[in-house]
Amino acid sequence: MKRKYRDEIVKFTFLIPALLFFTLVILVPFVRGINIAFTNWDGIAEHYKYVGLRNIILFFQDNEVIGPLKNTLFFAFITTFFVNVFGLILAVALNNKFKGVNFLKAVIFMPMVISLVLAAVIWRYVFSDIYPLIFNTSGGLLGNPNTVMWGIAIICIWKETGLAMVIYFAGLQTIPKDMYECARIDGANPVQQFFKITMPLLMPAFTYCIPLWLGTGLRQFDYSMVATKGGPGRASETMAMYIYNYEFPYFKAGYGQMSALILFAMILVITLIITQYLRRKEVEF
Repeated sequence: MKRKYRDEIVKFTFLIPALLFFTLVILVPFVRGINIAFTNWDGIAEHYKYVGLRNIILFFQDNEVIGPLKNTLFFAFITTFFVNVFGLILAVALNNKFKGVNFLKAVIFMPMVISLVLAAVIWRYVFSDIYPLIFNTSGGLLGNPNTVMWGIAIICIWKETGLAMVIYFAGLQTIPKDMYECARIDGANPVQQFFKITMPLLMPAFTYCIPLWLGTGLRQFDYSMVATKGGPGRASETMAMYIYNYEFPYFKAGYGQMSALILFAMILVITLIITQYLRRKEVEF
């Protein structure tokens, strides 16, 4: 019994560096952020005053938050839908052995490897120089307030579809080939096989991918910052950028922290609901 406890303690010691890192980098700042959210701190002064629920009231009374909230929801749901749909289609299409299949996989995954800055530079050139020539328009998607979020979403979809493809492809490898053979013998066509075999057995991959991209999209900051810096005007400002602006340029750290907590709660609720729904689907199938 003593040896068993000693072995467990030894195993636990391997977790100590990760736990210390998590505590110092995530847990401590999060707890301090909760405290700051109820103050009027400007982010610089040594002293600040507690203001109770005033920051929450100000947040829900601020009409300027509507634009970033709409942009965030639009980006999150559009990118989640298309990244997963395209990733699944590519995974199914490449789940066959033919000459050059590995090369195609590498090419499709390549955008995920390059930096976001380089991806933004590439697509800014495409939208500003190539897009107007093809569609005979003036200006690109990123320069128009009505289309800028579509442009940013396209950059994300292009860059991250390869990762979704890899995850779905890995899920396809776990499906027994015998099930498809039996389905063909019973007269099922490829479409029926996809919806009756592939989709149900890929539910664990859906449970991972959909909340992952949904949560990432809801806290989206980097694409808008790198591609447009929130412009033109504030047309591509997201909730994360809204929080950043109040934390730093506006020097309203207390309000910014409260906005961050509200965004955190929104992401937590949405992703938990989606995850629980998908997990129930796994059990049903």
